[in-house]
Amino acid sequence: MLKFLCLGSGSSGNGYYLWTENGGILIDAGLGYKTLKRHFQTFALPVDEMKAVFITHDHADHIKSVGKLAAEYGTQIYTTALVHEGIARNYCVSPRVRQEHKVIIEKDVPVTIGDFVVTPFAVPHDSLDCVGYCVEACGVRFCLITDVGHVTERIKAEVEAANYLVLESNHDHEMLMAGPYPAYLKGRIAGPTGHLSNTEAGELLANSSSPALRHVWLCHLSEENNHPELARKTVCGILRSYGIVPGSDFQLDVLRRKVPSEIYVLSE
Repeated sequence: MLKFLCLGSGSSGNGYYLWTENGGILIDAGLGYKTLKRHFQTFALPVDEMKAVFITHDHADHIKSVGKLAAEYGTQIYTTALVHEGIARNYCVSPRVRQEHKVIIEKDVPVTIGDFVVTPFAVPHDSLDCVGYCVEACGVRFCLITDVGHVTERIKAEVEAANYLVLESNHDHEMLMAGPYPAYLKGRIAGPTGHLSNTEAGELLANSSSPALRHVWLCHLSEENNHPELARKTVCGILRSYGIVPGSDFQLDVLRRKVPSEIYVLSE
């Protein structure tokens, strides 16, 4: 049985845990170490049963706890060579990840760890490198796509193949443009290596989801330029305009920034 828990989703820290009775994997470790451990204790999840951490990219809100996890538990940190380079440079990672805890992976090359087959794929973002992850386990296909500057053909294909999907819905475009951010930051967020808007997330789901899709979680919402209900309303409105009914064709939920989700059982 495969289970999923979001520990946090947004610029304050990201972490997504998948596990079976034989252990689990964490995608991104951007929460503070004490917060991460507290959440694991709350859900009675032993941290030492975490088999690996997979990192999407080298921004602080995705890597904050990697050094501590590696030092305290010997956890292996899996990501591309460029992301490892970015982690080594980042001020927020302390202690540094030692060489023996670094595992270099390549895009489109599957990695098998316990019950999991994990395949990274390219995602456009303004970091040294960025990947999404397809995770196959217990007969289901789980996909996480966050920090997306623009939708690529590969991203469309991953959405089409997914049974369970975590997808960025970072900002409302009008809120972003009318808000207090300086022009350069607005341009960065809305640009081709920035973040996916609610409308872009909705259009991606409407055009690329398949009957195999069972549950979608919108993630990485901006605190300043979005709101959970606005994200849900925008995405649902676009889906309905294409004849897709959230709650019937597939479930749709919005992940909270600083509060863990419930535990979800991802069944075949």
